[in-house]
Amino acid sequence: MLTYFLFVIGFVILIKGADWLVDGASSVAKKFGISTLVIGLTVVAFGTSAPELIVNILASINGNSDIAIGNILGSNICNILLILGIAAIIYPLTVKRGTVWKEIPLALLAVIAVALMANDIFIEGGGWSGLTRIDGLILLAFFLIFLYYVFEISKTGQSNDTKIKNYSLLISLSMIAGGLVSLTLGGKWVVDGAVAIAQTFNISEALIGLTIVAIGTSLPELATSAVAAYKHNSDIAVGNIVGSNIFNIFWILGLSAVIRPLPFSEALNTDVLVTMIATILLFMVMFVGKKHTLERWQGVTFVIIYIIYIVYLIYRG
Repeated sequence: MLTYFLFVIGFVILIKGADWLVDGASSVAKKFGISTLVIGLTVVAFGTSAPELIVNILASINGNSDIAIGNILGSNICNILLILGIAAIIYPLTVKRGTVWKEIPLALLAVIAVALMANDIFIEGGGWSGLTRIDGLILLAFFLIFLYYVFEISKTGQSNDTKIKNYSLLISLSMIAGGLVSLTLGGKWVVDGAVAIAQTFNISEALIGLTIVAIGTSLPELATSAVAAYKHNSDIAVGNIVGSNIFNIFWILGLSAVIRPLPFSEALNTDVLVTMIATILLFMVMFVGKKHTLERWQGVTFVIIYIIYIVYLIYRG
C-alpha cells in the first residue's frame, strides 16, 4: 500500500517540481536579459518535459525498457489526441504556417526514425531489436539540429506575452534545486509504483507506461495548453505540444538509449503506428474546414479516438 501511495504522491511531486524548475529558471534567464520567446522554447519546453525525462532515466537505469519506451509513445499520443483535443474544445486553435509545414513534419520524422531504429530484426532479418547507444546518439544529434532551428526562429520571432515572475537570485536558485530534487524523488516513486502495479495485477509494464505513466507525466502539458487555449493563446497551446513531442523522442528517448540500450517489444509497433497516425492526422486537419485551425468538432474527434485507443490498450492487456 505504501508503494501505491508513493506512486500517487510521486506524480504530485513531479508536477510541482517541474513548476518550480520552470519558474526558477525563467526568473534567472530574465535577470540575464534572455527574451521570453527563447525562455518559452527552451526553459519551459524542458520543464514540461522534465517528468518524462526523469521517469525515463530511472526506468532505463533499472532496466524497465517497456516503461521507458511506452511512456514516450503514450505521452506523444496523449499530447496530440487528448491534450490538443481538450484545448481545441476550450477554444479553436489557429496554427502558424511554420508549425504546420516544419514542426509537425519534424515530429513525424522523429517517430519514423524510432520505428526504423527499433526494428532492426525485421529490416536486417535477424539480431537484436531495440534502441542502441548509437541510435540514442543519432537521436540526440537530431535534437541539437532542432535546438539550432529554435534559436534561428527566436532571432526573427516576436516575443510572446508570457509573464515571468521576478524572484531574487537566491530564491530562484533554491526553486531550481528544489525542483530537481522533487523531480528525482517523484520520478523514482512513479517508476517503482508502476513496476509494482504491473507485477501485482500481472499486466505488462508497457501498458502501465502507455496509460497511467504517460498521462501522469503529460499533466504539465495539459495544464499549459488548457490555460493557453482558455486565454486564446494558440501559439503556446499548439507549440507546447508539438515541441514536447519532438523533445520526447529526440532528447528523452535518445538520452535514455545512451544511458542503457532499450530492448523493443514487437507489440509496441502498434503504438508507434498510432503515434504516426495521430501526427499525420494533426497535419491533415490543418486543411479540413477552416485552414490551419484545429476546430472544436475536430478536438472532440481527437478525444474520442484517444478513448478508443485506451479501450484497445486495456483489451490488449
